Amino acid sequence: MYYNGEYIAHDWLLYIMTFAASFGICLVLTPWARKVSIKLGAIDKPKPRGMHKKPIPRMGGIAIVLGFMATMAIAAIFMDDMRTLQFAGFAVGAFIIVGLGMLDDIYDLNAKLKLAVQIIAALVVVFTGTRIEFIGWPFQEVLTTLSVPITIIWIVGIVNAVNFIDGVDGLAAGVSSIAALFLTILCIMTGSPLAVVFAATLAGSCLGFLPRNFSPADVIMGDTGATFLGYVLAVSSIIGVFKSYALLSVAIVGFAVALPILDTAFVVVRRMLSGKSPMAADRGHLHHKLIDAGLSTKQTVIILYVVSIIAGGVALIIALRDITALVIGLTLLFVTMSIIYVYRKRVGENGKSEKSKSESE
Repeated sequence: MYYNGEYIAHDWLLYIMTFAASFGICLVLTPWARKVSIKLGAIDKPKPRGMHKKPIPRMGGIAIVLGFMATMAIAAIFMDDMRTLQFAGFAVGAFIIVGLGMLDDIYDLNAKLKLAVQIIAALVVVFTGTRIEFIGWPFQEVLTTLSVPITIIWIVGIVNAVNFIDGVDGLAAGVSSIAALFLTILCIMTGSPLAVVFAATLAGSCLGFLPRNFSPADVIMGDTGATFLGYVLAVSSIIGVFKSYALLSVAIVGFAVALPILDTAFVVVRRMLSGKSPMAADRGHLHHKLIDAGLSTKQTVIILYVVSIIAGGVALIIALRDITALVIGLTLLFVTMSIIYVYRKRVGENGKSEKSKSESE
């Protein structure tokens, strides 16, 4: 295909194969991951801010990881890009993130310790050749000393953003699969085969996990899966999108993973303003707000899927640099978010009035 007048060779069969392989492997391994979670004691017990009324295995994310990594091993046979120091750094960072997630699912690690290890994983990625190095239009600047901290912040930020939204059955897996699919398209446009394979494989793994994770779930991904999803999305975006779109890539990738980013930013700011630690868990996330307002788990998840799809569409529009379509897309996103806000308020008010009425009777 041609993009911006340049011919880009894509192995479409490889992309389809990696998506299908990761989907199938994860689908088959998810029941096994549930059994492993139970055996290792990685169980999510009911808690005041939680959504589950009974204990549920919470290390199902190992199925996502194994589905992804097994597919990478297959793809490495056909791709020279997977026999490089850059890919080795990605793999080492992934194992650090996954190992940390597994320990956290079993032992509930300290938030500061987790952050420190995540930074180490990001440093491995940075010093093996994956960096945000260039800011283009309208500034045309090459990053030097800022390249490392900006890349680390991006990776650690996306890792935690995806982890933060993993509070409702099917939400993190569904939103990540949508983001990965849009990222796949964006990376195809920029001509980065390695990033395309990363994103397509991740989308397949997420969708393979979703049947057992959608409400009512019989297994959840835990930190093992959620942090891994964020890690792959972050690294894929650096390799595939930042290399071509420069400053626009912040907006492009930002919209592709808009829901976890915006939700995390809102929650962190709210916690800091109230004098709490930004890492302190609570019921302040958007999905909690919607459910507390009276929506069912399935309604909440589907609504947030729609928001993610619209945001991903806006990312594609930005990539195409069509101003008219961008205005329409942003307007549609704003209207959708406004409808959700008003609907949540109305449902919440109706629920309170009905409760007051029943108490008075």
